[in-house]
Amino acid sequence: MEGIEVITQDYVNVHITKSDAEDAAPIERRFKKGIAVAEFKTKLELVTGGSATTMKLKLYDSKNNFVCDIDNDNALLGSYPIDDGMRIHVIDKFTLVTDFAGTDSAERFRLSEEEYEKKGDTLRSFLQRNRLGKYNEEEMNKLKEQQQKELEEEARLAAAVVVGARCEVRVPQQPPRRAAVRYNGPLEGAKGLWIGMEYDEPRGKNDGSVNGKRYFTCPPKYGGFVKPVYVTVGDFPVEEFDLDDEI
Repeated sequence: MEGIEVITQDYVNVHITKSDAEDAAPIERRFKKGIAVAEFKTKLELVTGGSATTMKLKLYDSKNNFVCDIDNDNALLGSYPIDDGMRIHVIDKFTLVTDFAGTDSAERFRLSEEEYEKKGDTLRSFLQRNRLGKYNEEEMNKLKEQQQKELEEEARLAAAVVVGARCEVRVPQQPPRRAAVRYNGPLEGAKGLWIGMEYDEPRGKNDGSVNGKRYFTCPPKYGGFVKPVYVTVGDFPVEEFDLDDEI
């Protein structure tokens, strides 16, 4: 896959699941598509507590259909058909072999902190010995630095979106939609900054409220919230739709 370039958006939001916690809720994370798979696996160590050298990755679409294995460490993450809302399942050899998931968490609650620290076969001790996950200070610092850069870039994009402006919204795998900006800021319970839209036609998901909290008011199905990266502000006139001609 040498020479392949990322031609879609720079970042992708995916759901992460683990082979030792099949019933656990997926963890949502945002990654840069321009990183190599080997570096991506290293970042997954911080999310899963696994090892980049042993983990295997399987990609599923938003409907939970298997897409492909992510198995070329030298390829770019974006060279795979990965998009927002997809799921990456991490099969971790060391957790499967040592059965940390089945014993460590439950035993942790039965032992005092001091007793737990004395044990040499815990997940924590494994991570500490191998400098994985949160015990790898260098990788943690890199992750914090990357997250800070992502937040700064998102803030820069959001600053250019003025409430009341006309815009066009282009979300991957969805048709373009024209709208008016009604909100710019954080959402309760969600990470980062969001742009609230009142669409020209009923192709949204709400009426300007999310989880019972109102951010603006519009007719039902005309409202929606998207990340700043998907919003282009400009002279986009309101499109006229002749509903009588639609089936």
